Amino acid sequence: MSAQAYQLIAILVYFAGMIAIGFWANRKNNDLDDYLLGGRGLTPGVAALSAGASDMSGWLLMGLPGALYVGGLFQAWMAIGLTVGAWINWKLVAPRLRAYTEVSNNSITLPSFFDNRLRGADPGISRALRVVAGLIILTFFTFYVSSGMVAGGTFFQASFGSVFEGATPEQSYLYGMLIVGGITVLYTLFGGFLGATFTDVAQGLLMLAALLVVPIVGIIELGGPADVYNAIVAAKPDAFSLVAGGTFIGALSAAAWGLGYFGQPHIIVRFMALRSPADAKAGRRIGIGWMVLTVVGAIATAFVGLAYFATHPGAKLTDAKSAESVFLDLSQIFFHPIVAGFVLAAVLAAIMSTISSQLVVSSSALVEDLASMVLKRTLSPKAQVWLGRAGVLVVAIIAMILAGDPASSILKLVAFAWAGFGAAFGPVVLLALFWRKLTAWGALSGMVVGAVTVFWWSKLGTEIYEIIPGFIAATLVAVVVSTVTYKANAETEREFDEATRLAASGAKA
Repeated sequence: MSAQAYQLIAILVYFAGMIAIGFWANRKNNDLDDYLLGGRGLTPGVAALSAGASDMSGWLLMGLPGALYVGGLFQAWMAIGLTVGAWINWKLVAPRLRAYTEVSNNSITLPSFFDNRLRGADPGISRALRVVAGLIILTFFTFYVSSGMVAGGTFFQASFGSVFEGATPEQSYLYGMLIVGGITVLYTLFGGFLGATFTDVAQGLLMLAALLVVPIVGIIELGGPADVYNAIVAAKPDAFSLVAGGTFIGALSAAAWGLGYFGQPHIIVRFMALRSPADAKAGRRIGIGWMVLTVVGAIATAFVGLAYFATHPGAKLTDAKSAESVFLDLSQIFFHPIVAGFVLAAVLAAIMSTISSQLVVSSSALVEDLASMVLKRTLSPKAQVWLGRAGVLVVAIIAMILAGDPASSILKLVAFAWAGFGAAFGPVVLLALFWRKLTAWGALSGMVVGAVTVFWWSKLGTEIYEIIPGFIAATLVAVVVSTVTYKANAETEREFDEATRLAASGAKA
């Protein structure tokens, strides 16, 4: 049996497992709350692993190792910023958001939380805020999902292009994109939030195992840590420097990715689905532990690859330009094809876990936050679930159409969407949770200014990542406008105090 046949068997086993989990989760979806939020029943471990897997995508296994291989440890500033941002997000936002969304009319989406939290004396403005937030989510995530499908098509084209006999490279890409997109849609369509969450857990564990095994085996193959270190220094003397190869502004912009966590709907929705605010502490420890191990594994993979290819002149990287294939190339070299196949599956896991989470949140924006405003009537629980599935399908189809062009820029689109969500939603989330004087007018103004600033700044071509000016501008505008428009409201004041009490009691538990 050929090596590619073994690898295809591993990929098929992985696909079958994901579909099985999706159909298992389908039996637990009785209403829209179950379909979009899992009935608020996630354990800390499940929430943490699913948040990590849906966050990292293929960047962790391909983008980060490739950047480190080419540019040295300076490229780790993004990973450092993301790790710090994730820790703060779990520490500050998770328990508070879990408590507040339940207290504030059992909000099950981020826009519905904004609506309920800021309704005050003018319900019309808070409803407008909900619609605008839903439109922002739907717009950004449609393109975000599309970028994941482009990554899936590119992966299949590079790894299994020869399987599609007689097909052109463009056709191989299209077939691969449809396979990855179709299977992800299938288990998300029926499994909903729980399907996406539990497949994320399996995918997160697979990613962790792959990122630990590949560098460990590589170090053993190369003779031990000392030999690896010496080979790296000989090939790239500044490889272990956090300052060589870049500027202060470049490092600051890379680290600023951590600001984006506070506004990523597909990540913070996991906080809303926890069983209680008290679960955030265990979730933080598990989630950050997973993140540190996988990031260290990605860094180690890059350096092991650097040492291996420097000491084996006959071996060549598949992608010599960006080195994003270093993780895949090393797995092919070190392991039996069936094991290498499961390592390939880990890359697909990273891609598909992000797509599925984003599809569910996009569906929630379409159904819970936009359709409900239009229909203005209450549907039966079963009809709500099917409307949620229709939302997943609509977003997926549009994303697949957009992904039909294999030349689409994945990294730029992801960076832009991350900045857009971080600047538009991040300041509003933090202020809504920790500042009682935030108003609907302030939140709406801050959200719009944050999104517009990101759009405008991205066109300037400066070295400063657009999330920095966007986040600052949104915060300032939200605070100033809220200060001018604030009027005390007994009900919202009571909810703020109750959420503060619940979050504090959870932190002490």
